[in-house]
Amino acid sequence: MDKPTISLRGVFPPIPTPFDAQGEIDCGALTANLERWNAYGLTGYVVVGSNGEAAFLTEEERRRVWETARRAIPTGKLLIAGTGCESTRQTVALTRLAAEAGADAALVVTPHYYANMVSSQALLQHYQAVADASPIPIILYTVPKFTHVDLDAAAIASASMHPKIIGLKDSSGDMIKLADTVGLTGPDFQVLAGSGGFFLAGLAVGAVGCVPALGNVAPQEVVDIQHLFEARRVEEAAELQRRMVPVNTAVTARFGVPGLKAALDMLGYYGGPVRAPMADLGDDDRRILQDILAEGGLFR
Repeated sequence: MDKPTISLRGVFPPIPTPFDAQGEIDCGALTANLERWNAYGLTGYVVVGSNGEAAFLTEEERRRVWETARRAIPTGKLLIAGTGCESTRQTVALTRLAAEAGADAALVVTPHYYANMVSSQALLQHYQAVADASPIPIILYTVPKFTHVDLDAAAIASASMHPKIIGLKDSSGDMIKLADTVGLTGPDFQVLAGSGGFFLAGLAVGAVGCVPALGNVAPQEVVDIQHLFEARRVEEAAELQRRMVPVNTAVTARFGVPGLKAALDMLGYYGGPVRAPMADLGDDDRRILQDILAEGGLFR
């Protein structure tokens, strides 16, 4: 059986989930943000992932976000739903719900709460079971910085043999492992860099695209990095990558989701508040963030 024919080439921002002043999902703001992002050459979006505060959403809220996003995402752009949960049973149920809501594929993060009791073989069996039950293609997701669980290249290669497991989002930043993964998997398995901070490096070793938080605030710049690389204008791509590194760091490792939402507000999108126990960015940090965005050339 051939793998599903979904191309992951390109840029897929992991979009934040907007909340109103009362902490409820703001579907109007989500639609407005997507309408603006749709004007760029993005291949699609990751909806209800780590940057979407997935851990703070109920199942019903996730469904509402997916359905709202699906209506706002035009034909030709993909909706990738974050459906990873701690148990295989719950992941299967949520993946089916995402498919019903119109998702084109599911991004499934490694279970991690019982990390010391879940072997590589158990993780492989987890992904195979989810893929067996899923109506839509599965993308593996490893982000060891947060989960303290990593999928090694050999395990990924084994998982890639399943006909419904079509790709990987690798947020480890380990270019040696990413290169090994590309080398060990077949031509139909698609690897995505998990951060805009190492997008160019990922492309250089065989990644086909990226899932960058940076893509929310600098969509054109991230798309341009790939276009320049593919046009063999590597020095220009490298210059742009270097200019975007401080912005990427600000909306990821330094200020996280609160910083990403604050940056969106500054750039005319809707960012809005985060959910507790996270806290919104303070005034001093907002001033620092604004300077970083200005130095990156994002106020136009």
